[in-house]
Amino acid sequence: MSRRTRLIVALDTASRTQAQHWADSLKNDVDAIKLGLEFTYACGLEAVKTVSEGHRLFLDLKLHDIPHTVASGLAALAPLKPTLTTIHASGGTEMISRSREALEAAFPEQTQRPKLLAVTVLTSMNAEGLLETGVNATPQEQVLRLGKLAVQAGADGLICSAHEIAPLRDALGDDPILVVPGIRPAGSAADDQKRIMTPVQAAEAGADWIVVGRPITKAADPVLAARAIMEDLASV
Repeated sequence: MSRRTRLIVALDTASRTQAQHWADSLKNDVDAIKLGLEFTYACGLEAVKTVSEGHRLFLDLKLHDIPHTVASGLAALAPLKPTLTTIHASGGTEMISRSREALEAAFPEQTQRPKLLAVTVLTSMNAEGLLETGVNATPQEQVLRLGKLAVQAGADGLICSAHEIAPLRDALGDDPILVVPGIRPAGSAADDQKRIMTPVQAAEAGADWIVVGRPITKAADPVLAARAIMEDLASV
């Protein structure tokens, strides 16, 4: 894929019917769909497979456990053939490297292997939230620390807020895939996100993918909302 900023719509719902409706309606107007914990736990893996048919799938389960368990979990998810999938960078070097090995074993044709993305600091977290968990660092400092660890251990890219794109590019170069949640079109509510940017700002900063949920799915016309964001991205 050429380097341009692509749009992922987050289908954050526990309703299979609703997710399927969004997926069908937006098939020609987004670059990928995201299905995460809420949908997967509520509806199961077979529903993930059905809803994502015809789409690139960002399977965002943020696995975090002992290395063997995470690696085995990723191998079990291989039949879904996601384009992108996530683990937590804070799981450490062995967990990340074992995860990469598991995906390589499951996909001998490396062009079909899901890209392994490591979550650095959740976009709902700020410095106060980090300090509560014992991390005496700013979000940017922690993102850089975990981002370097993850890429060195074998992650293809990172999940980060738009505010950390430039520092990560400076530290890690252009190769890591940067997927950026917490994106809100101008005028949208921030909801529970604390470190946000508009689609154009994120694209200009160098995001490979942006993730937009409620500003599309809760819009009066989700298709028009998605098209407006795609037009904004095309203008960058």
